[in-house]
Amino acid sequence: MFALIDTNVFVDHFRGKNEATEFLKGCINKYDIVYYSVITRIELMAGMRQNEESIINELLEIFKEVNVSKEIAYSAGLCMNKYKKSHRINVPDAIIAATARSLNASLYTLNLKHFPMQDFKIDRPY
Repeated sequence: MFALIDTNVFVDHFRGKNEATEFLKGCINKYDIVYYSVITRIELMAGMRQNEESIINELLEIFKEVNVSKEIAYSAGLCMNKYKKSHRINVPDAIIAATARSLNASLYTLNLKHFPMQDFKIDRPY
């Protein structure tokens, strides 16, 4: 079993939300591999506070990063085409969704409305 963690779960962890920390710990024990998208690294680095860089990098080392492959890019493009008008999905969320789909992983996010797709498992972490 595989999990893909969305950026907002990591943000909650860095902001001291105990539910996020406990969820991340639980994922390590529950899933064979816990992934995050390279998009998550970009978003975390873009929004980090002063002196958080090393803390972010240390935490991300625990999990497995997934780069954007040709397959993921193609799938994200199709997703954007399908949902851009009806759900206003953005490029980062389309890439994260396509990544979860390509890995056959459960996607854990706090923003369920950002992910209208129904061809893979999407759930709230807490």
